[in-house]
Amino acid sequence: MTQQFASTSALVTGGGSGTGRASALALAAEGSLVTVVGRTAATLKETVRLIEASGGSARYVVADITDESQVEKAVQAAVADTGRLDLALNNAGYDGEFQLTKDYSSEMLDQMIALNVRGVFLSMKHELRHMTAQGSGAIVNMSSGAGLIGVPGYSGYAATKTAEIAMTKSSALEAAPHGIRINAVCPGLVDTPMIATLDADQRKSLDAAHPLGRIARAEEIADAVVWLCSDKASFVTGIALPVDGGYTVP
Repeated sequence: MTQQFASTSALVTGGGSGTGRASALALAAEGSLVTVVGRTAATLKETVRLIEASGGSARYVVADITDESQVEKAVQAAVADTGRLDLALNNAGYDGEFQLTKDYSSEMLDQMIALNVRGVFLSMKHELRHMTAQGSGAIVNMSSGAGLIGVPGYSGYAATKTAEIAMTKSSALEAAPHGIRINAVCPGLVDTPMIATLDADQRKSLDAAHPLGRIARAEEIADAVVWLCSDKASFVTGIALPVDGGYTVP
C-alpha cells in the first residue's frame, strides 16, 4: 500500500499523549519520519516505541515550547535527517480547570497564554522559516470547539483557543504565496484517560452534549489532521475545522 507521506518529515508538539500521540502514530503510518516534542521524556519515548513497533520511524525531543530557543532546536532536530520540514502539528496546550471568570486564577490564565498562544506562535514562526525556504509545507494547529463558541467556566481557555484560530488565519494568508497551507482543527470533547475516571452519569452527560451521541476518539481527531496535511486538502487553507460530533452547531 502506498504511503502518502513517504519520505517526508513531520513535527508534532505535545506528542506524548492524547490527540498528539494519535496524530504522530497516524502520520508515521503514512510514511513520515515524525519528531515528537514535549516536556516529559517518558511519554515521548512511549510514543516513539509505539510508532517503531508499528513499523514507522520517529524520534523525540524534550522541549518547552514557551522557550523560543528550545522551539528552534526542536525544529532543527526535525529537519536534521532530510533537510526538510514538510508537516507540522502544533498540538501542545493547556486547558486548565473549570473556574468562573470572576474567580479565574491569573496564574492559570498566564500558563494558558504561554502554551496556547505564545507556544503555538513560536512553533509556527520557526516551522515557517524552513517551509518558506523550501517552498512547501502544511501546518495544523490544534485549537478547540471552545474557540468557536462560548463555554462557561473556561473563558480563559476559550480566549486562547480563539487566538489560535486568528493566528492560523493570518499566518495562512502570509504563507499561501509560498506554497504553504495552515489550518486549525477544533475538537469537541475527546476520550482520554481523564474521561475514563468519570462515573457513568457524568460520562452519559458528556456524550449527550454531542448530537452524534458520544465524544470523539483521539484517532478521529488524528484522521482530520492527516487529511489537512494531505494532498486531498490541497486547496484548503485558513480554516478552523470542527471535529466535534455537532457540538458547536448553532
